[in-house]
Amino acid sequence: MAGLKLENVTKTFGDHDAVSNVSMNVANGEFVAVLGPSGCGKTTLLRLVAGFEQLNAGQIIVGGEVMSAPGQSVPPELRRVGIVFQNYALWPHMTVAENVGYSLKVAKVDRATREKRVADALALVDLQGYGDRRPANLSGGQRQRVALARCLVSAPSLVLFDEPLANLDVHLRAAMEDEFAAFHKRTGTTIIYITHDQAEAMALADRIAVMDRGRLIQFATPRELYEEPATEMVASFIAQGMVVPCEVLSNETNGRCRVRVLGQEAEFRCRKGQGVTADAKVCIRSADISAGGDGPIGVIVRRSVYKGGGSRIEAVAKADESVDLHFELADPHRLEEGATARISIGSGWVIPAEGAA
Repeated sequence: MAGLKLENVTKTFGDHDAVSNVSMNVANGEFVAVLGPSGCGKTTLLRLVAGFEQLNAGQIIVGGEVMSAPGQSVPPELRRVGIVFQNYALWPHMTVAENVGYSLKVAKVDRATREKRVADALALVDLQGYGDRRPANLSGGQRQRVALARCLVSAPSLVLFDEPLANLDVHLRAAMEDEFAAFHKRTGTTIIYITHDQAEAMALADRIAVMDRGRLIQFATPRELYEEPATEMVASFIAQGMVVPCEVLSNETNGRCRVRVLGQEAEFRCRKGQGVTADAKVCIRSADISAGGDGPIGVIVRRSVYKGGGSRIEAVAKADESVDLHFELADPHRLEEGATARISIGSGWVIPAEGAA
């Protein structure tokens, strides 16, 4: 088991920085998810850590040992870094045990030791008794666990997951999330988990690294990302947050600011030291909005989507129709397209100004 340290890591393809000046410190035994939109650089980052790509600047350290630096690279097979791929990459002509033990066979580990380590790895993923089966006779979830066992049999110091649940159906993905969480709790292995699925990242990770256009934007716990996004990008990306212009009227005590947003005055959460300004932005979540009554903010409904037990209402503010809002409305209440309504905003987070500490 080993931690991972990235120091100003940059990878360039032509004139494009796929990964740009990324620094990250992952503790021993930590489960870190790397999350971001398509093309953000998360898969390139994984390939750099694995040794499949060579960096242009910075360095990558695993367990205190430099694995990559300009002009220096430890080969992938010597890094003790395990990888679980999205497509499993199992050999169909081999049994489960042969798939799991292949790397040990190549390394010329003696048969008795190899069989014991394969059995131990299969036990870790709860596949005892499956060693003689072929991959074609397994379910998708079982194949994923075989791929995990094959990774673990070589006793890696760090395990990389490359969107491992992307090819599974919704119900199986939920079951495998539980499997991965249980595996991490049982083994304490350091894990880097690449995903585009926010729900996966939130459910599994100790911390989440949000990337955009090759840069690391915020590295924080799931709760911190949701409640205190550091930038407008993180605010709008995580859980479909709404970024709305606001005026900070005063900075109160205990991380609270007096704000005016869409004509409503309220106390919102903010960083200590947030300055008074007429040009701020606030992140609002769907749960922060209450509809009905004589709320201070008028909205025009653009779309109503029935969700079972209630509807998702998509609307624009009457005071500024460039501001998109969405909120949930429980049955039996209804709002149809084109209707007007009154809402109030009960909470929000003042997004720190660009470059603020």
